Amino acid sequence: MKDTASLFITDSLDSLNPKKDTTILMMEEISNQEGKVFQCEMKDLRYFEQIVQANIVEIKDPISTPRVFTPIDQSLPLKDFNYVFMRKDPPVDDDFMNALHLLSQAELEGANVINRPAALQKFNEKILALRFSAWMPDTKVICKEDDLKNFKDRHSTIILKPLNGMGGESIYKFEELTSNNFEIFKSLTNNFQTMVMVQKFLPEIYEGDYRILIIHGEPFPIALARIPQGDSFKANLAAGGKGQSREINSVQRKVGKEVGKLLMQEGVVFAGIDMIGNHLTEINITSPTGAREILVQSKQNPIQQLLRSL
Repeated sequence: MKDTASLFITDSLDSLNPKKDTTILMMEEISNQEGKVFQCEMKDLRYFEQIVQANIVEIKDPISTPRVFTPIDQSLPLKDFNYVFMRKDPPVDDDFMNALHLLSQAELEGANVINRPAALQKFNEKILALRFSAWMPDTKVICKEDDLKNFKDRHSTIILKPLNGMGGESIYKFEELTSNNFEIFKSLTNNFQTMVMVQKFLPEIYEGDYRILIIHGEPFPIALARIPQGDSFKANLAAGGKGQSREINSVQRKVGKEVGKLLMQEGVVFAGIDMIGNHLTEINITSPTGAREILVQSKQNPIQQLLRSL
């Protein structure tokens, strides 16, 4: 990465936690290797003078002061950077999709965008996992009340989650189909119009929901097992779960390699799959996290491996 220039498209710098954020770790590693780091938000992108540009800032010391930046007086074409990392967190809303359209245009102009915008446009992270349904718990994508009833008849406990959620938001566990739970389903489906995902509940969640990073098609050998705390069934760190670094098992490695093969075909060089026990639940390709926690606990650095593969 020496003598390279990397642009990161992120949420606002103030919203990034340097102690936990994978994006900040990526910036640090590039700086350690004598590369230059620049940042912008989606709102800073524009198509002007027949080229995709961005109003950017330079982060001169992401290790010590990642939130301190120097504005650049001019808008620069994305193709002038060696790497453009799309690291904006979901939701994948209209603004997100419009930014991806611009990034696809920037690719045509010669920009090197990671991950490929076309893949982020093409795949929903929860539905993408259905391509590997043999490894998943029983799963349905539905919006009708009768389908919910039929699915609940098959399983004592089920999970309900929106297709575009993140961080454990709006995820529910139903042990019974009470009137309140029907109202939750009605609300999440926007009065039975919007698709949601239902899955068989896996008690193994209490032993850890594994975030396994897929780097250039290969599963990183150390995962972050996120463990629910107290009475919660939610393992996401954002929802209060506790993370522990653990070696992946042989089944997790096999699933990671299978998923990695597809991801490489689609231009996704950095992703994170979620597994509960030996069951795949999601494939995260927009802005996967967990690298910082893995590094702190195991002293193994997934981002160094990522940068070597570019």
